[in-house]
Amino acid sequence: MTRTLAQRANRIAARCRPCRLVPHLVISASLFFAGLAAASITDRIIAVVNTELIMLSELKAEIAGEERRLQETYRGAELQRRLRQVEYMGLTRMIERKLQLQTAKTKGVEVADDEVQRATMELKRQGEKIDENNPADKKTVKEQLLLMRVVDREVRSGVMVTEPEIQRYYQSHQTRFLIPDEYRISQILIHRRARETDEDTRQRATAVLTALKQGADFAELAVKYSDGPESMRGGNIGFVRQGELLPQIERALSALEAGQVTDTIETDDGWHIFRLDEKRPPQFRPFAEVKTEIQTLVYQQKTEDVYQVWLGDLKNKSFIEVKF
Repeated sequence: MTRTLAQRANRIAARCRPCRLVPHLVISASLFFAGLAAASITDRIIAVVNTELIMLSELKAEIAGEERRLQETYRGAELQRRLRQVEYMGLTRMIERKLQLQTAKTKGVEVADDEVQRATMELKRQGEKIDENNPADKKTVKEQLLLMRVVDREVRSGVMVTEPEIQRYYQSHQTRFLIPDEYRISQILIHRRARETDEDTRQRATAVLTALKQGADFAELAVKYSDGPESMRGGNIGFVRQGELLPQIERALSALEAGQVTDTIETDDGWHIFRLDEKRPPQFRPFAEVKTEIQTLVYQQKTEDVYQVWLGDLKNKSFIEVKF
């Protein structure tokens, strides 16, 4: 079973920040993590979640990939600190997953064999290394589907987003929907030719700039001299946004008024001359344009909040014991 596929099964229970083990949870953390650090440990029960057990071997399998990555990167005390954190997070993740699967069983949430088969085929199509005849793989896929379904039923189905909530989000997060300065520009690009020196190329670009300053038509010179792909359009590039151009080009454009041209600018592509055709100041995307996007954002935020409350309630109603 690949680590990636196993993580998919954990996604519902583990997508939030690691939850603290609940106050009534019985734990001897120092003994527990000291035991994990031992070189050779006999398998044993490390947690009880209602009527189900979590074994040490299961936790080691859960975090094996993370442990390998840490061991490749860290040493000494820092490695031990990070390993303890991974162990704690892994155990928390396993407890939360068991609680949700137990809830699915109690609520009568089921996944048919043909659904598992279809999901397995889709995972294989996406490049996952998974064997549909391997019982462990099938179990992981089934658990993933159960987790998705029980959260859909118990959490997502009750989450609604109202129009006032969407509007409030828009008003309080307007910078998120800010469109930066936009420039409509044209360019003349001079490439270096074969057997031509850098100085020769620069002089050709300078000659074009001199002609522009003397009143020559930019579009005509672009058609005649530019090596850019837009040359046959008179050098017209269209609108670009602030941040999409090289810093030296943006600095030159920011100092221009519409209709003015830059000096020659050297880049890896050659020598450029830009004309600023139009400049649009920063503006906010209209509410109608971003309404659906905001609705999705608010829904995700509310779902996360409800999920955390629901998960906390499951913990409070359950018997959870972590022991060495």
